[in-house]
Amino acid sequence: MHEVAIQIADEDWLTWYTTEEWQDRLSQIINGTLKHIKWDYPSEISVLLTNNPHSQELNHAYRGKDEPTNVLSFPALSKEELEKVTSLQSPLIIGDIVLALKKVLDESEEQKKPFLHHITHLVVHGTLHLLGYDHQENKEAEAMESLEVNVLDNLGISNPYQ
Repeated sequence: MHEVAIQIADEDWLTWYTTEEWQDRLSQIINGTLKHIKWDYPSEISVLLTNNPHSQELNHAYRGKDEPTNVLSFPALSKEELEKVTSLQSPLIIGDIVLALKKVLDESEEQKKPFLHHITHLVVHGTLHLLGYDHQENKEAEAMESLEVNVLDNLGISNPYQ
């Protein structure tokens, strides 16, 4: 089992779940993702549940985009470093995922998707980014989307790209 540390920086997140319930839900999603891709190294991922202004601040500081975003991923290791991981590096800190509540809510309404399904997709997406998956090139995007669809199916969520 992998360790998931959550921090709730915006109390509006508690509209859906308690802190403990978010902990359980996000741990289930992340552990399901890591299991699906056969990531066997004991690892740690942190998740920050925040708001749009904080997301915008982070997006501007780290990506040069002055707007809020739904999910940000901050990998602790490069793709090359991940390929050299051994079981001796335990637990392995993989990185951080940040989710912005209003942005995610707005997207789920616009796309007519259940909010909690959209959250699940974004956490899967962020987890894959932490492990070196990307979608900059068409081939990478297709592979990552296919993997997301398979992970989500295992978690009982339908294909978000349809």
